[in-house]
Amino acid sequence: MRIATTTFLTDETITPVRLAHELEQRGFAGLFLPEHTHVPVSRVTPAPAGDPLPREYGRALDPFVALSQAAAVTHRIELGTGVTLVAQHDPIVLAKQVASLDFLSGGRFTFGVGYGWNVEEAADHGVEWHTRRDLVRDRMALMRALWAGEPTAFAGGFGSVEASWAHPKPVRAPRERKGVEPLTGPRTLIGGSAGPKLFAHIAEYADGWMPVGGSGLGESLPELRRVWSEAGRPGEPEVVPYAVHPSAGKLAHYADLGIAEVVVGLPSAPESEVLRALDAHAEFL
Repeated sequence: MRIATTTFLTDETITPVRLAHELEQRGFAGLFLPEHTHVPVSRVTPAPAGDPLPREYGRALDPFVALSQAAAVTHRIELGTGVTLVAQHDPIVLAKQVASLDFLSGGRFTFGVGYGWNVEEAADHGVEWHTRRDLVRDRMALMRALWAGEPTAFAGGFGSVEASWAHPKPVRAPRERKGVEPLTGPRTLIGGSAGPKLFAHIAEYADGWMPVGGSGLGESLPELRRVWSEAGRPGEPEVVPYAVHPSAGKLAHYADLGIAEVVVGLPSAPESEVLRALDAHAEFL
């Protein structure tokens, strides 16, 4: 099983360069970084992990900048977002960032996509909360048009782009989809809780699912695979449990479910503490 890692990198933690170097040297499979542009002090939205909100949420480095540093000092590990809050980005600019990082890393980028939980943060970006899932779907389609091999126009409910020259292109080859244009872009995993709408979106415009924690997969995976098959997608969706607290039993359970990759959590901490956590996780490599 491939074991990647995630942490909040901030101005107070181990640096992206040092962490990426240690992960590659020790044999870990990758580094995934979360995203928060800012956290309004007036926040009233409950945090998923409970309140008070940990300090690192308001100090997180931009994941694309940090992963670019990590890409420059590594050759093997996967580099991903866990997750990019697509609704909070200009999709034309984001398409360029994603394609550039994927190209410069030699195709090692995984585009983790999410819808967010912080209503106040999203509102500052002009996001209407009840439309955010449809907004993300629309922006993903716009980005796919820019990643297409030939200039391709797109007009959606939330935005449009003319047929344009837009290079570099993501490295990964387009993936066939029944009855519609191939899926362009890097490996794309959608984060979120199991449900019909999430699974439909995964089958439509992603390569798989990134469930936080990974609980309840025995019940959820058959339904996701059914939706995937009915959408005419070949093979099976990739499923990568995220921010996992690993144990031998948990990893064996995932393996029994056909899962080949997990992302384990690391502390948002200075270098010495993070390296101790890597030593503790090394027994599972």
